[in-house]
Amino acid sequence: MSCILHIETSTKVCSVALSDNGACIFDQADFDGPNHGTKCGVFVEEALSFANSHAIPIDAVAVSEGPGSYTGLRIGYSMAKGVAYGYGVPLIALPTLEIMSVPVLLFHEEVEDDALLIPTIDARRMEVYSAVFNRALKPVRDIQADVVDGDTYAEYLSRGPVYFFGDGSDKLRDVIKHPNARFIANIHPQAKYMFPLAERRFVREEFVDVAYSEPFYLKDFVAVKPKNVLSL
Repeated sequence: MSCILHIETSTKVCSVALSDNGACIFDQADFDGPNHGTKCGVFVEEALSFANSHAIPIDAVAVSEGPGSYTGLRIGYSMAKGVAYGYGVPLIALPTLEIMSVPVLLFHEEVEDDALLIPTIDARRMEVYSAVFNRALKPVRDIQADVVDGDTYAEYLSRGPVYFFGDGSDKLRDVIKHPNARFIANIHPQAKYMFPLAERRFVREEFVDVAYSEPFYLKDFVAVKPKNVLSL
C-alpha cells in the first residue's frame, strides 16, 4: 500500500488528509471559508510534519481537479504540485464530483443497487454542475453545467432511484418533484474521502504531469438547457 497526501479546495471547504495502508491517518478541514489562502498551507505543513514524525514516507500527492472555484483550485493545485515536485513523487488528479460520491456510498446504506448518483456544485441562478454515476462510480454522463427545471434529469429519474447531493441540491429540491428523486444533505468534497479513489489510481499508475496538468474550473463548462421531454 502507499501513503498519499490529499488536498481538496474546490469549494468553500478547505481540507487536507493523509492515508496510509488504506486508512485515513490525518485529517484537517475548515468549513468557515473560503479560507484556502490561509488554511491550505498550514494543513499541508501539519500533515507532512505528522508523516515525518511517524517516519512515514510520502508516496504520492492527490488533488481535487474540479470543477470548482477558480481561486480555490489554483491554491490547492499549486500546493499539490509543489509538494509532488519537492518530494519527487507522482501527482494524482481526482474529479471533484467523484470525490463527493464516496461518502454517499460509504455511509448511506439505503442507496439501492440500481440507483444513480448525481453530485452537484451550485452555480449562478438556476444552474448546477453535475455528473451522473452508477454505484460502481462508473460515469453514466460526464460533467456538464445544467440549467435546472423539473425535467432536467427526467431520463435518469425514469430508470429508478436517483440521489442528488452537494451544495447545488437545494435548488434541485425546489423544482424536481419526481417520486424517484432522493436528496442527501450536508455532502461536501473533502480530502478524507479521496483515498479510495487515489489508491486505486496509484496502483494503476494513473498519474498526471506535475508540470503541465491543470484543474477544471467552473468557467470551463457551458450550461446545457434540459431537453424537451414529456413530464414523467
